Formats: sequence, C-alpha cells, structure tokens
Amino acid sequence: MRRKFVAGNWKMHGSMVENKALLDAVIAGMSQLNTVDCAVCVPYPYLAQAQNMLTGSNVMWGAQDVHQLEKGAYTGEVSAEMLNDFGCRYAIVGHSERRAIYGETNLVVAGKFAAAQKAKLTPILCVGETLDDREGGKTEDVVAAQLDIVIEMCGIHALRNSVLAYEPVWAIGTGKTASPEQAQEVHAFIRHRIAGHDASVAERVIIQYGGSVKPGNAAELFAMPDIDGGLIGGAALVAEDFLAICRAGN
Repeated sequence: MRRKFVAGNWKMHGSMVENKALLDAVIAGMSQLNTVDCAVCVPYPYLAQAQNMLTGSNVMWGAQDVHQLEKGAYTGEVSAEMLNDFGCRYAIVGHSERRAIYGETNLVVAGKFAAAQKAKLTPILCVGETLDDREGGKTEDVVAAQLDIVIEMCGIHALRNSVLAYEPVWAIGTGKTASPEQAQEVHAFIRHRIAGHDASVAERVIIQYGGSVKPGNAAELFAMPDIDGGLIGGAALVAEDFLAICRAGN
C-alpha cells in the first residue's frame, strides 16, 4: 500500500530566523506522525540550515530545481552532486513555474530528471496543463507528452525511484479550484498510462497533487484512490497549516 507523501515547496521565501521557527514547529509536529512521509524543498541558500536542523528527524529535505549537467560554465546553476553535499533526498524538476517563467521544455525537464537520478536523488517530476489546455480538451495530451519523454529518456523503471506531482496550472493562485474528482481523473490517467508500460511500477509510484492543497481540502483530496499526498506551496510556509495537511495523510 502506498504511503502518503507530503512535500513543502517554499519557493522564493524564507530567512534564517523564519526558517528556524518554521522547522522547529514542523519537526515537533511530525514527531507524532508515523504513517505519512514528509519533506521540505527549500531555497538553495538554506539547504545547510535544513540539513543541520532536520538530520535525525522524520522530516526529509530537498531542492526546488537541479541542473541537467554535472558541471561547467553555467553561472548561477546547481548540480545534483552539489545537492548531495547537503544531504538532499529530493529535487523538484519541471515545476510549472520553471516551465512557464523560464521556458523549460519537456526535453530539458527530462534531462534534469535523469541527472537527479544519476546522483541518487529522488526527482519529484511535475506535470500539468494550463487553463487553455484544459478548455481546449488537451489535458491528457499535454500530461502524456510531459511524462512520455521522461520514460523514453530514462526507461519506465526509472519511475520506481521517483515521485510524480500533478499540477493543474489553472488552479494555482488563480482563484479557480479543481475538485477532488477532477484531480483524481488526471491521477488515474497518469497511473493508467504508466501501467501500459509496467503495471507494477504504476501500482507503486507516488503521485502527489499540487493544486492549492490546504487544510480544508486535504483530507477529501487524499481520500481519492490515486492521490498519494501533496506538493504544497503557500500552506507549507505556515507550520500549523502544513502539519494539518500532513495529519490528513497520516
């Protein structure tokens, strides 16, 4: 049976003082929860702080992105091996903001996925459609293309050591919301598509939901058969909200 996995994506938020208060509260709250997995993906400058504070706790940590190459003249970029130096377990790849704002293509995202796995990190692969895609009936085509290129590059068994996160871009910070049934429909599509390659991989892969999960809707979302937790944005910055979501998955 798949365990629920809740990961916080802090995005470009935080300070040394704010982080300490937030992590202290999350560590304390998570110490009471033993049937849900939890991680925080923090900005690069705070990876050392996360490592120092979270080592020995039941809260894992990771990065919000990773470069697809191992080293070179790529000013401002961070490699997977650098993330290993800070004990990272996870690296988010293909987040909707990276795709939309920085123009990351499906091919680039697949390269980042491969680089993370080569360095023994667990990639959290984000897939999802825009409002135009959904209204145009292209949801499945878009999500399939984002997923298929990773399978083509890395092989279906690479998904055994990965996490997927479905992000309906149209439901993030727009005031629109996806119902649990709408989210479940896409999660089921993703799992079915993976099953077309390997049923055992499809059965075990964790598929998080990343569409504005909050304490008020987490339990209903997590009750869906193919939703295995959440990739949490804004609510991950408020300890009690984040812990309430984790409790919904416990």
